[in-house]
Amino acid sequence: MNIIEKHINFHKALLVVSLLTGLCLGNHALGQDSKPNFIVIFTDDQGYGDLGTFGHPTIKTPNIDQMAVEGQKWTSFYVAANVCTPSRSGLLTGRLPVRTGMYSNKRRVLFPDSDGGLPAYENTIAKLLKEVGYATAAIGKWHLGHLPQYLPTSHGFDTYYGIPYSNDMDRVNDIDYKEVFIDPKYQNFNVPLMRDTEIIERPADQNTITKRYTEEAVKYIKENKNQPFFMYLAHSLPHVPLFTSDDFRGTSERGLYGDVIEEIDWSVGEILTTLKENGLAENTYVIFTSDNGPWLVFDGQGGSSGLLFGGKGTSYEGGVRVPAVIWGPGNVKPGVVSKMGSTLDILPTIVSLAGAKIPQDRLYDGFDLSPVLKGENQSPREEMFYYHGDHLFAVRKGDFKLYYYSNNPAGYPEKLEKLEMVTLYNLVQDPSERFNLADKHPEVIQEIEVLAKKHQEKMVFGETQLEKVIIK
Repeated sequence: MNIIEKHINFHKALLVVSLLTGLCLGNHALGQDSKPNFIVIFTDDQGYGDLGTFGHPTIKTPNIDQMAVEGQKWTSFYVAANVCTPSRSGLLTGRLPVRTGMYSNKRRVLFPDSDGGLPAYENTIAKLLKEVGYATAAIGKWHLGHLPQYLPTSHGFDTYYGIPYSNDMDRVNDIDYKEVFIDPKYQNFNVPLMRDTEIIERPADQNTITKRYTEEAVKYIKENKNQPFFMYLAHSLPHVPLFTSDDFRGTSERGLYGDVIEEIDWSVGEILTTLKENGLAENTYVIFTSDNGPWLVFDGQGGSSGLLFGGKGTSYEGGVRVPAVIWGPGNVKPGVVSKMGSTLDILPTIVSLAGAKIPQDRLYDGFDLSPVLKGENQSPREEMFYYHGDHLFAVRKGDFKLYYYSNNPAGYPEKLEKLEMVTLYNLVQDPSERFNLADKHPEVIQEIEVLAKKHQEKMVFGETQLEKVIIK
């Protein structure tokens, strides 16, 4: 072989290596770091039965349904609490709300006159990912403190765009609480729309809020496609009052509530399409879930728990078990996961997948679910503790859930009562909690009570943040 042939073969070899490298890099061709991206989509008051893939007969959710086909559908997935504020703190910190001070028996969530919020010393997903080079953004409902020191930009997020608390707050008139939701007008709710720490619109036009959150999310993905990012998109809906854009109003068989859910499904579709068009789909995990069960007292304006008992404001299954879908082409093994998972597990799972570390200076309540996503393992979560304020309402271990308290299954008005005799349900065989098995399984009750005792002995309650009020 002469010198010219050697030269040609050398360059052919280089070309093959270059092509193979390009194929291996795939979605990284745009220069993105090999670290995966993460998007958490968190809806507000969406019930277990409010998606097509979870059994709703008339609400059309083709994009989320497709996510479930291509990814994992978790059928026993729990939130950290049965109402907004504590539930959100659990997701972002991986810790039970009673540890972080995001609980109260008097004021169960934060309000516009609240002087408290998520303490600065708590670690959030965003904070931990920032340490390993991630860009971070929060879009939508925050509800962990509206004062500057509590906003997303003080908790590891580079940017924030959204409404800092529930969309039904700051009512501007004395119309009856339920009546104002029958024909909702955004002008009746003086909620602020914020950019970082500044109010840019008040009252926020909630008719277009889902659309604008979506546009913000799509823009963020495009602008950050060349670096690893974490985006937390917390929709303000379907929390009442219900609002939807003109494109979706009156289009669902389910009425206004269905219009709202179907617009959120459209939003999910826009995000997935953007990921695919920008070569990011195979390097991004998308988690879709809800903050608690449906607000049943609002009848048709509220959602459905499906076959589950109870709703928002209760720690029955309908209040704390939520629809959950995890998508990641090539990274998430498709299937239905019936074992337990929780929003508390999202922080350790994301941190693990990102190659970051969780500081060992405090206790966490989450588990790393990444082996389950890869199809390698069963869920490491074997237990779940359900708090109502500072009361340990129930405990689940394996298939069984033991109750210490009872509550109005509609959630409101709250009627928390200590049970004279505990009740026990096999949630695998009886997810609707119809058959009390306490008399048949005293050994299970004893096992769970030992678990609960050990848990409570180690529990250190944080100072409540929800009872602090701004003094005018």
